[in-house]
Amino acid sequence: MKQFINIKASCRYTLSFSICLLFFLSGCKKDKEASYNPSSPITISDFIPKKGGGGTEVLITGSNFSSDLSKISVTLNGLALKVIGASATQVMAVVPKKSKSGPLKVTIENGEASSEAVFTYEYTRTVSTLAGSGAAGFANGKGTDASFNLNGQNWYRSSGIVVDDQLNVYVADPGNHCIRKIDSAGNVTTLAGNPNLAGYADGKGTAANFSLPYDLAIDGQGNLYCVDPGNWDIRMITPDGQAKTWGFGSQAPWSVAFDKVGGKLYYASCSSPGNIYEINAQGVNKEIISGLNYPAGIKFDNTGNLFVCGHGDQVIRKFTAGTWQSSIVAGQPGNVGYVNGVANAALFAYPWGIAIDNSNNIYVAGNGTGGGSTSNPDQSIRYLQANTYEVGTFAGSSKAGYTDGFGGLASFSAPGGVAVDKNGTVYVLDKNNNRIRKIISE
Repeated sequence: MKQFINIKASCRYTLSFSICLLFFLSGCKKDKEASYNPSSPITISDFIPKKGGGGTEVLITGSNFSSDLSKISVTLNGLALKVIGASATQVMAVVPKKSKSGPLKVTIENGEASSEAVFTYEYTRTVSTLAGSGAAGFANGKGTDASFNLNGQNWYRSSGIVVDDQLNVYVADPGNHCIRKIDSAGNVTTLAGNPNLAGYADGKGTAANFSLPYDLAIDGQGNLYCVDPGNWDIRMITPDGQAKTWGFGSQAPWSVAFDKVGGKLYYASCSSPGNIYEINAQGVNKEIISGLNYPAGIKFDNTGNLFVCGHGDQVIRKFTAGTWQSSIVAGQPGNVGYVNGVANAALFAYPWGIAIDNSNNIYVAGNGTGGGSTSNPDQSIRYLQANTYEVGTFAGSSKAGYTDGFGGLASFSAPGGVAVDKNGTVYVLDKNNNRIRKIISE
């Protein structure tokens, strides 16, 4: 009895949850080797814990399991969990990193069972500073040795940030009239434009001139497209920094998107009414959507649907590929706020930049106020889950500031642009802080 109490106390105070459970499972195994009966169904009655991140050990309770670990498979949304212990009635498995929320499935030979309850996957999102000293100015260099001028005038509302397949990040720097490049090691250089001269000129590198480069898009070959409402033009910039005029807008172009499905370029004018146009390589404008209330960021998903930050309406809109039929996927028209939840219960506060990842999840830069108001209710990056469009906070909060850290403990000040790379890493144009931030999610 004394020995049992000592073991119990050791489990409670000095051993991990998993070791205690494995002790129990191994005890069960010693009593009787459990074998799966193919003529009986597998059942799952419960599992604990109900939520966690990568590395979480989940104990599944049910019936007709097996103590032979080689026969047991446990999956979460198709991703295999490592099975580390089992008996006739319990299985312990480890959740892999970068999973998704969903039911757990146990498979043994030809039998399988899924849980009614959902395991909620919790990501750890780490915000760091990729580049920028924090002071408005111009300097190339590595990381925080570099300087940007993202808020040189309080009405700058740049959303221009994209990333290529080599993980180079490109930033529209309106206060410096140029396009900056940040390589995967954090080195900042000038791709195109002259920081000492605002104007209009095609050319390579610093021979090109921009007035107010605001937004960027990228095609499948790594060419950039930049809209400049100061010049009313759209420029194409090759990966080696050659800038060439693509065309001029029918309205001042504020945001731009490239549809990789259709191979076409589009831009929007942040006006009321504001329209969205297709513009071809000959510079011919074709209006496809009209009468919007200050449309801001625009992006396409991987099936050709167009999503738009309805800056003036406080909503995120979807325009269906092929028909451009409009629908509101999240937010409440005319209601300003900062509320997460199901799509029609969520609230936005002057959303601006937008990005879409390879799984069609949507990221929204939450503060597009003209002066970068630090009292705006939203100072975060919001996350809309693909298909359901349920809204959550990816990182940041309602409070403006500058703090690196985890998720909601990190802070931004007027985040205006957002991009996501092929690996799911998110980049933020942090306007008032004159920095480019990086969010790694695990």
